Amino acid sequence: MYFFKKMVVIFIGSCCLSIGINFFLVPFELLDGGIIGIGLIIKYLTGTDAGFSIIILSIPIFTLAWFMNRSYFYNSLHGMLFSSFIIDLFSASRPPFIHPVLSSIVGGIFVGAGIGIMLRYETSTGGTDLLAQFLSKLFNINVGIMIFLIDSLVISLGGLLISKDTFLLSCVTIIFVGLSTSLCTWKNSGMVNP
Repeated sequence: MYFFKKMVVIFIGSCCLSIGINFFLVPFELLDGGIIGIGLIIKYLTGTDAGFSIIILSIPIFTLAWFMNRSYFYNSLHGMLFSSFIIDLFSASRPPFIHPVLSSIVGGIFVGAGIGIMLRYETSTGGTDLLAQFLSKLFNINVGIMIFLIDSLVISLGGLLISKDTFLLSCVTIIFVGLSTSLCTWKNSGMVNP
């Protein structure tokens, strides 16, 4: 039953992530933070699939997890692989035209909900979400706030490489990602047990 519940959580979280990214962020070259944001920067600059880039970029963090805490490694590997696959699977999907500011808000809510749902049940998309889990436990800070700090660094890089509009709208996105993730993981400062 536990395995089935975790698979359902990964599926729902991955679908939320994919909808947020493909329907709302990509049409306006908006960014999330962390490894997803770096994967999107690579997509915008080179055309490489974001999910594939996320897998490659996650290798060093998963290597760290393998040595530091194997349960993080095992709990997040399937979440990262499945969510990356779903992101690339839905990459051709586009909604009808929506305003860029509204798109950054709604996209942030979907991405944050996807991340938060998985974190709540001790899985994640890996990448800097996994790093944020380590740091939130170490410093006793809510994981959503830790993700917000890391995301800020990534969108600043994206603003330099892509455009000022990307940076400004992505600031709105990560605020809503952080809020949505925090609401989904609110019970404790770290991960919430199911």
